[in-house]
Amino acid sequence: MDNNKKTILIVDDEPDIRELLEITLGRMELPTVSAASYREALHQLDQQPFSLCLTDMNLPDGNGIDIVRHIQQNHEQMPVAMITAYGSMESAIEALKAGAFDFLAKPVDLTRLRNLVTSALKVRAELPEDDGKERLIGQSEPMLKLRQRITKLARSQAPVFISGESGTGKEVIARMIHEQGHRADDPFIPVNCGAIPSELMESEFFGHRKGSFTGATSDKPGLFQAANGGTLFLDEVADLPLPMQVKLLRAIQEKSVRPVGSEKEIPVDVRILSATHKNLEEEVNDGNFRQDLFYRINVIELAVPPLRERQQDIPLLVRHLLSRIATSHGVLEPEITDDALASLAGYHYPGNVRELENILERASTLCEHGQITAEDLFLRTTQADNSEDKADSPANIDSLEDYLETVERQAITQALEKSAWNKTAAAKKLGITFRALRYRLKKLGME
Repeated sequence: MDNNKKTILIVDDEPDIRELLEITLGRMELPTVSAASYREALHQLDQQPFSLCLTDMNLPDGNGIDIVRHIQQNHEQMPVAMITAYGSMESAIEALKAGAFDFLAKPVDLTRLRNLVTSALKVRAELPEDDGKERLIGQSEPMLKLRQRITKLARSQAPVFISGESGTGKEVIARMIHEQGHRADDPFIPVNCGAIPSELMESEFFGHRKGSFTGATSDKPGLFQAANGGTLFLDEVADLPLPMQVKLLRAIQEKSVRPVGSEKEIPVDVRILSATHKNLEEEVNDGNFRQDLFYRINVIELAVPPLRERQQDIPLLVRHLLSRIATSHGVLEPEITDDALASLAGYHYPGNVRELENILERASTLCEHGQITAEDLFLRTTQADNSEDKADSPANIDSLEDYLETVERQAITQALEKSAWNKTAAAKKLGITFRALRYRLKKLGME
């Protein structure tokens, strides 16, 4: 790292704080320039480029938030960190929302300061070669805006809440934010909050010490420790029980965890990304999710558009998914007819991209002569398309699982009919084992 080119701008009206920061950064061999006011800071920003700005919240002639906004508008590539009064979490969150890279609380912890500066200087000035086009397929306006926001969010430390329906690719987006940021070389740890038994949740998140409970035969690090230096992705965060929400909030705010059975807290440096398909504000209003945790993880919300709002991307998605399916199965990529593409373009996709992939995988298995037709898709008509099917339309099915079960039943029935009800031949057509077909017949009540 060539520190001679990495000058830091310090903005604070307290001489003692400026001196402390100058000495600390000087020991890191980083040159500094100081300003005691908002006006002086803007003057310095006009005089030379800086690699990082550290600014106090309260200035004699302005507010640190205004400096953050000025830098965002005029020096977008420069990270800026806010120094806030102790316990002023509202100010810190306001700074993050305005575009600050991170924040420090007074009195300044020098270890955290050095870690923050090191992290900020690692922020990539340019978009990496992998800008997500191979994972977020599409050139529609919503997708272009989504990729731009991902790039911007990757340069921050702010917690991001990724909202969107099931199947829209929220984990893919979380990985992109991680991989385009300065934490890319450190772990990305995804966790499905709804899949951890409540009695094991504290141990899973924070770890435990040997002998802390029955079955704890050795020390075990938790998810926070596994993600140290990197990113912890809390998928389906709305499924966390209320007692765990309290402990999670403390861990995020204090940047430390206490393993079960331990008397000491362990500092952790983790960026929190979270997601759920539920409406988190409604969960807060219903008393199922703590409001203080909601505000802490929802500093910046990234809304992922459903597939039905970007239907012009469907042809690109279809070709990409068919190629991936063929490669994974080691077969030739099937062709798809114009009528099949038209049917896919007009479908409403309650299960979004994940459902489209399931539809294409099933069609690839069932199609004849390497060509997918509209009949191979088994798409259900909407109410607008066929009022006679109103009772069975996806909008009236209680859940996505019910809908997919109905489609699966139709696919199996068609395969059996084409095979003269020979189960072995039907299983082969479906691309599954005879045993798997028997299991599905039993599960669906079709024996």
